[in-house]
Amino acid sequence: MKSVWKEIVETADKHNKPGEFTTFPAFEWSSNPNTRNLHRVVLFKNSENIPELAYSSLNSMRPEDLWAWMEEIRTNGATLLAIPHNGNASDGLMFSLNDSDGNPISKAYSEQRMRNEPLYEISQIKGTSEAHPDLSPNDEFANFELWDYTLAATAERPTNRKGSYLRQALLDGIRIENEGNGNPFKYGIIGDSDSHNSAASIEEDNYTGKFGMENDPSHRVNGVPGFPDANNQQLREFSSGGLAGVWAEENTREAIYNALLRKETFGTSGTRMKVRFFGSFNFDKEIIADKNWLTKAYATGVPMGSDLTNSEGKPPTFIIHAIKEVDGANLDRVQIIKGWVDINGETHEKIYDVALSDDRKEGSISVGNTVDLKMAKYSNTIGAVQFFTTWTDPNFNASQNAFYYLRVIEIPTPRWSTYDAVTLGIPVRTDIPSTIQERGWSSPIWYSPK
Repeated sequence: MKSVWKEIVETADKHNKPGEFTTFPAFEWSSNPNTRNLHRVVLFKNSENIPELAYSSLNSMRPEDLWAWMEEIRTNGATLLAIPHNGNASDGLMFSLNDSDGNPISKAYSEQRMRNEPLYEISQIKGTSEAHPDLSPNDEFANFELWDYTLAATAERPTNRKGSYLRQALLDGIRIENEGNGNPFKYGIIGDSDSHNSAASIEEDNYTGKFGMENDPSHRVNGVPGFPDANNQQLREFSSGGLAGVWAEENTREAIYNALLRKETFGTSGTRMKVRFFGSFNFDKEIIADKNWLTKAYATGVPMGSDLTNSEGKPPTFIIHAIKEVDGANLDRVQIIKGWVDINGETHEKIYDVALSDDRKEGSISVGNTVDLKMAKYSNTIGAVQFFTTWTDPNFNASQNAFYYLRVIEIPTPRWSTYDAVTLGIPVRTDIPSTIQERGWSSPIWYSPK
């Protein structure tokens, strides 16, 4: 184990080229109690004072023990953080309201968790864990790439939605904070591939599967010979994988790591759109007309991943900037998802369509669908290249803890399984989606009254 870890660290250092190509030493802590996914990626800023051994789930499956190990490593001079991923396969454990011993979350627990893992992976090859229709029944876009399994080889289905999806965790976090126990789920957002075939092919038209056995498109769509039907269905329901977006000053370890730490990040379902989000009580709505708007946004507001306080009764105004992938699909809409805690300690959520393409005034009006399923093609004759606007919360209550994050949704495009069907010359399957509306999510901006 020591020799392999040493080689991993040396390989990362060998290929790190500041300003050109950035690598980090890292490993995955693969905790999987009773096939419930509690995996974390543990990422080091650099190889200085790095430990001789990575921390394995054979050492412990308890997140608290991983965090304690990380804090010990820090006292020895290393710099590191952890990123939990795909809570949708945790059956409620990822964002449980109790610690590993079954005790209610305490302020000390919240602080330790947030000291060690500032980010969460919202989308990867095993689906998306932003929201679920059972938890957010009024969200028409919640039913997106839901890979609804535990990590059992038997294709077992989870039974707990709460504790498995980020939006509910963000709501629980501000409620727990409101009760004086800190916020254990104050996560920034990224996405990643999680593929195990050295390819990280996250594009729908370039998908190669999670495992080497899926390199054959027939195996992906029709099933791997000898696999049970339930397991083949699991493979068909895989997503193509996500991506992490980081707003850093330069392409170096230090700049990117610091941006990860301050949560100035966004995640996508695999598209290379760009998403930016600022908030302030002092923004002029005309700020985006200024050629120096970005400098002013940092000077008079905060970027995504940050906190707003001391409103003095004024509602917050947000700057929203979303740009489509250069050679990808146009954008359908931008939404702000708001969550808050009322005077009785109850949590609420509301979705605002803050920008719509094609001169639509109502979010309930569909952008349309140009996908040709027979050819696996689409057209950018609908949708927008970018959205650049401001939005002020019309229902702001200065006494309520709240969070806001962006969701940017593309127009419909063919799903990877549709591309494979066309490649194979077979009908598109009807038991999985044939199209997809790729999307991106900003890290939240949190508001607290004090």
